[in-house]
Order: sequence, then C-alpha cells, then structure tokens
Amino acid sequence: MAEPWPEFPSETITEGKARVVVPNLKAYGVCPQDYAPSKAPVFFNPVMEFNRDLTVLAFQAYQRMVNREITICEPLTATGIRGIRFATEIQGVKKVISSDINEHSAKLAAHNVVLNNLQKRMSVKHKDANRLMSEHSAPKTRFDIIDIDPFGTPVIHLDAAIQALRNNGLLATTATDMAPLCGVHAKACIRKYGGRPLRTEYCQELAVRLLAGQVASTVAKHDIGTRVLFSHCSDHYIRVYTQISYGCQKADEALKNMGYVLHCFNCLHRETATKPFPESAAKCPECGTRMDYAGPLWAGKIFDAPFIDLMIGENGHKAFRNSGKITKLLTTTKEEAEMPPTYHVLDRLSGKFGLPAPAMAAFFGALREGGFSAVATHFSPRGIRTNAPASVMQQIIRKITPPK
Repeated sequence: MAEPWPEFPSETITEGKARVVVPNLKAYGVCPQDYAPSKAPVFFNPVMEFNRDLTVLAFQAYQRMVNREITICEPLTATGIRGIRFATEIQGVKKVISSDINEHSAKLAAHNVVLNNLQKRMSVKHKDANRLMSEHSAPKTRFDIIDIDPFGTPVIHLDAAIQALRNNGLLATTATDMAPLCGVHAKACIRKYGGRPLRTEYCQELAVRLLAGQVASTVAKHDIGTRVLFSHCSDHYIRVYTQISYGCQKADEALKNMGYVLHCFNCLHRETATKPFPESAAKCPECGTRMDYAGPLWAGKIFDAPFIDLMIGENGHKAFRNSGKITKLLTTTKEEAEMPPTYHVLDRLSGKFGLPAPAMAAFFGALREGGFSAVATHFSPRGIRTNAPASVMQQIIRKITPPK
C-alpha cells in the first residue's frame, strides 16, 4: 500500500498497469458523474479511463505502423496517470516526458513515476505546456507523439505542439468545450476553431470536423500536411488523432479536405461544399429552402479503416475494464470510415414528418433493399449514416410506418 500523499486527501488506485496516487474526490464533495474534478488541487477524472484506454491502443497502433522506438510528450499531465500508462503498457516506448504548470501536479506525478519504477523511461517537468514543447522544436529533440488532453480547448497549444512533432508524427487532441463546438456559443467557436458551428442533430460530428479543421489549418501554416487516423465522441468530449507529414505540397493536398457542411432545416437535406457561397445561392436542391452552413471545417475522412484494424488487434491483447465498450466503438467507426459525412437521427427524421419512429432494424433493411448503404454511427444510438437522400428516407418512413 502506498504511503498517503501528505499535501491533500488522496487514495491509491490501479488503472491498466499503472498504480497511482490521486486526489480522493469524495473529500472534495465530488462524484465522478458530476464531472467537476477541477475542485481538487490536482486534476483527476476517473470517467476518462475510457479515453486513456483508447489512447493506449491508438499509440500502440501508431508504434506498430512506424515500427520503431517512439518518444511521447504529455504536457498537461496532472497526476501523471496518462504518461505512466504509456510507459508501462505500450511496447516500443523509448521515453515519455510529462509536465504540468501546477506545482502540486508536477510533484504528485513525479511521485507516481517513482511508485511505478519508471525513472529511467519517464521524466516529469514543472513547466508551462507550450514552453516545454517549444524547448523541443529543434529537429533532433522532437517527439513522435504529442498528447494534448486539456480541460477545455486544445487550440492554444497547437502551434507549439506542431513545432515539437517530428515528420510523420502523431498529434492527439481532446476538446471538452462542447457548448461552443455544438453551436450554443457560436462566437466562441469561431474565435477558437476558425469555423462556424451549427446546432443540428449531428453537431457532435461537426465538432470533430471543426477541431480537425483547426488542426489542419494550423499545421498548414508550417508547410505540413495532415490526415485524420481516428476520432470519436464519448461522454462530454471529442478526440481526434492526426498524423502529420512535412512538405508544402502535402499541406496543400490536406487543405483540399477543408470545406463546409450545408444543412436544410426544412427537409433535413445536407451536403458538403468546398467553397463558401452567397446566401442568395444557398437553395436546398430537394425543397428549395435556403440552407444554413457550418465551417470551414474538415470535410474529409475522420476514420482510417486500416488504422482502426490495428487498434482492434491491440485491444485483443489487452484486458481493459472497458474492452467490450472499446470493441463496439472500434467496430462501429470502422464501418463508418467509407460512408458519407454526417448522419441522420431516426427520431428527428420521423418527428419532422409527424410520424412515429420505426424500428432501427426495419429502417436499415428498407434502405438496403432500396440499394442504399446504411450503417450505424457511434455518435448516436439512433443515428444512421447512409448515402440515401433525405427525400428517399422520408418516403421509406411513410411506407414502413403506419399513420398515428
């Protein structure tokens, strides 16, 4: 049993292969479901274990992909649990450097490194995140992976992270500020992510695309291109894994994936466009109503099927508490990988047409019988990703759903 942490109420927990001292949230009147772990002197959120599990799988998949020893930077470490899990659970990790500007966090993380006997493979700094990454911007000091997992937005760290990431490196970013990204605070989203959000039933996917678009735009300023390997929306946050490639031509090629999502609130038609449009020309091709838009954002793929296959393979070798949930997520996102952008929510479709929602299986079957592709989406339990037009889905709903 580890010695109690002397500076504040604490407890020792085991997560994955890591054994760490963390704040005892009950002492601060916090339950995990409240999502208020910032009340403790050191940030810790037990709900994010699923996030950390997936990150271990993604980083191991990346290491398999590049097939060499890797270095990882985790500049917002808090208790150090993420970095410790990387060092103990990912094969081929040469070095993990973690840091936190909070003195309590840096001291506790350093203690947890010793607790796990990782002094030779992991070091903890007491520094500002951007300063730490800026100190590693020289070519021979850059990292293979940088993990930006903040409480809020990651965009304030993107410039420093890009300069500290080696060619073909992996940037992992989390955003928890879902209210701006989902259109509740549109001006804040435009300031932070450089794109206009939209309050639609698929706003979580738009949030992923806005974050991915901001990463691509920031990276392109440094003559670097990007591709999204994996992304997901879980609980209260979104997460995007992006691989970068040096070169102005690769940056230009990546920016071809930037665009807009046009949405008709009348008939629920949506489409992507590569250029902004005047309001007078924004007419829905199905019903003629003026459409609204979100963007600029990443309009390209947000899932890479081969990379997800690597993650699925790695999950088979792990014994996470969340393995079943992870399998479901990875299987679903792999099916989504080749489907068109955005998804429909069946209840929203049915409600729009004043009809009760049909069973999901019946609706999927009718779409496929009509010659259309249709898969579930991890973004919503009632979501459908399909290449069928909204007008066709309306016809199907009317056909298979008896009137009230």
